[in-house]
Amino acid sequence: MDILPILSTLRRHKTAAALIVLEIALSCAIICNAVFLISTRLERMDRVTGLAETELLRIAINGIGRDDDAELKSRVDMAALRAIPGVTAATSTNQIPFGNSSWNSSINLTADQDVPSMNAAMYMGDEQLLETFGLRLVAGRDFAASEYVTWKALSAPGSTVKVPAVILTRAAAENLFPGDNAVGQRVYVNDDPLVIVGVVEHLLRPGDSGGPAEAQFSMIVPIRMTAGTYVLRTSPERRAEVQAAAVAALDRINPNRIITDQSFFTQMRDDYYRQDRSMAWLLVTVCIALLVVTALGIVGLASFWVQQRTKQIGIRRALGATRGQILRYFQTENLLLATLGILLGMIGAYGINQLLMSHYELPRLPALYLPIGAVALWLLGQIAVFGPARRAAQVPPAVATRSV
Repeated sequence: MDILPILSTLRRHKTAAALIVLEIALSCAIICNAVFLISTRLERMDRVTGLAETELLRIAINGIGRDDDAELKSRVDMAALRAIPGVTAATSTNQIPFGNSSWNSSINLTADQDVPSMNAAMYMGDEQLLETFGLRLVAGRDFAASEYVTWKALSAPGSTVKVPAVILTRAAAENLFPGDNAVGQRVYVNDDPLVIVGVVEHLLRPGDSGGPAEAQFSMIVPIRMTAGTYVLRTSPERRAEVQAAAVAALDRINPNRIITDQSFFTQMRDDYYRQDRSMAWLLVTVCIALLVVTALGIVGLASFWVQQRTKQIGIRRALGATRGQILRYFQTENLLLATLGILLGMIGAYGINQLLMSHYELPRLPALYLPIGAVALWLLGQIAVFGPARRAAQVPPAVATRSV
């Protein structure tokens, strides 16, 4: 088809053509970034924790007043919790993924290192932490009984107690020792040398920060905690029963304590990602609204042009133009406008992404999203213009020729 008549017609309707081009450009720029943000939210919500999520429940506690026997009382609590029917394992830990706190520490490869090699989440727990969490060892071993120290002894003034060993996640181990076996290597945490005795497959950081790899930068140290967060593992169908029994047991042991939270781990995950889900649905709504508005704009403009060009269409039909040629005329015209709008939209999408990167620390927009957005808008334009173009193609030559 000759493009020159189409370009000539568009030059005579500059304002209308410019408006539809700008509408397509704006939609392309916003939709490309919105789809990218939706994908990042979905990726974040689908991250693997490494835990037996459907089998875990958490009980967070706070004591009242001074408690010099916290270590003894913590052992009494753990004995009572592990004796509850249905509990397969239980541990006292400083944190858990999707909790309200995050303990982190730097990891160095040498003692005199100025810039840390890594910042990782530090999980502390007793002999049942790995079993309770459901973590899978992919290399090395669990801690030996002799390697555990107590938080009370470690934090005492002038203490010389040292943590001898550490377990890393696979992501942390590969980042520190790429292509090498991390087990047996030595790292420095808080200036103390620790030997890596094992590697677990996954353990998500509590804050779920960074990219997919950084979110798995975690370590486990053999420190028996005195209180704070109790995690119990049971079968999914017995979680409510075990939770009620655990709360009752803790209340019997010390009725003065405050239980600040009791929740299933699956519930904690849902609550943690509630804003991400809301944001994803909001962006989906925005994308749909933009596509609908853009489609309506294309339909409205095409219908207006069909009405304005009735005489021109009739003359072309009288000169031998087929219905298919008339149809292709309007589709080609829309394709040209959409292409120009998409090119401008790609530039706009890059600019919006740069703005988001500078203000919200979002990652760079992958180039893959630009052609995806372009194809979507091309298809939308062709579908939207098909109805008006088909009506134009069906106008009889004699009727069209008599119109004024």
